[in-house]
Amino acid sequence: MNKRIKQIWKFLTYDIWRITEDEVTRTTFSLLNIVKTIFLCIDIFNKERLANKASALTYSTLLAIVPILAIVFAIARGFGFEQLMESQVMQGFGGNTETVQYILKFVNSTIAETKNGIFIGIGLVMLFWSVLVLINNMEITFNQIWQVKKARSVYRKTTDYLSMLLLMPILIVLSSGLSIFIGTMVKNFEDYTLLAPLGKFLIRMIPFVLTWCMFTALYIFMPNTKVKFKHALISGILAGSAYQAFQYLYIGSQMSVSRYNAIYGSFAALPLFLLWVQISWTICLIGAQLTFASQNISNFSFDKDTRHISRRYRDFIAVLILSRIVKRFAQNETPYTAPELGEQYQIPIRLVHQTLYQLQEIHLIHEVATDEKSEEIGYQPSMDIHQLSVGLLLDRLDKHGSEDFKIDTNETFSHEWSTLLEARRAYYENAGNVLLKDL
Repeated sequence: MNKRIKQIWKFLTYDIWRITEDEVTRTTFSLLNIVKTIFLCIDIFNKERLANKASALTYSTLLAIVPILAIVFAIARGFGFEQLMESQVMQGFGGNTETVQYILKFVNSTIAETKNGIFIGIGLVMLFWSVLVLINNMEITFNQIWQVKKARSVYRKTTDYLSMLLLMPILIVLSSGLSIFIGTMVKNFEDYTLLAPLGKFLIRMIPFVLTWCMFTALYIFMPNTKVKFKHALISGILAGSAYQAFQYLYIGSQMSVSRYNAIYGSFAALPLFLLWVQISWTICLIGAQLTFASQNISNFSFDKDTRHISRRYRDFIAVLILSRIVKRFAQNETPYTAPELGEQYQIPIRLVHQTLYQLQEIHLIHEVATDEKSEEIGYQPSMDIHQLSVGLLLDRLDKHGSEDFKIDTNETFSHEWSTLLEARRAYYENAGNVLLKDL
């Protein structure tokens, strides 16, 4: 049994990541991708400590929930939809519970205070600041999941976040109007045997569909990178369904708490609300992780080998990729893209990206647009290809990085240092006459 378990574990952690598409059938490869995606989600969930990130977002939500609702209610009040908004909030937070009543009381007090005296200026700034901090924390968390290092600019953050706040009450009103419209249509079709059950089914599906759309939009627009709709939709449906299932459980728990005495009910409402926010964020982040894993599953092929690649094989990959880029440039053809290099020469795409990034760092290649209509990035040499030799490449790779340490290479360890430099120099001289374009 132990041997069998070890074989399964080795397959999940090593063998499955080495299977390429041309080695198995398309159906088998798709099934293997599903297994890899699930395994990758579980693995990264533990390594990245998404539960802790959900806790951090829960804390930010508690600080920002009143300001967010205050802004939403203020916008809804301006359009005359305050009562409709209040009913939607109650429905979303599990009904007319003590927690919801406290939150709405704080919201109304906040809106009232922002209209009086000097607080109107400071209050509005604090309201928007609390909301922007929450959304910014969301973006940081999503960018970490997607391994995006560059965040939105201040201008984009301001415009995007404010647009979300303005659209939120409008979307809530539209969803409520859609529910009322379908409910009216169902009443008109009550005499029809087939249409009435169908209408009731559609009404029950409205919360699910709206939740699916909300999660899908969140997974597409929140990370500062391009997210494919297909992967976001699948994750949005799964996360939205899990959220709705937990929502029904939370509402049932609220009803159970209300059966106890008033003192115990008041005490139990807050921890239950915190638990609901925590689990809701956990579901949301798992969906974001699933979107990332399904879209980038090919990046993790040969993952263990890539992380433990030998130094000479990494140099070989650098020589191979740069020589292909140089040859394509010499023939005046369309520049190579990263996926083309990986697919054509069977190089793991993650290793391709690492090598291309390193070649840019040593100023031997640069990014170019492959086509005016296309958003794909190609790569071209950054210097004269008649001077671009294997020796030059290896020399720059060797010297890239810091050597600013306090080890005495001038006197105490001068012999060791000079011996190494002489060996390297002889190595580079032998490769210096070989141009990459001639390989």
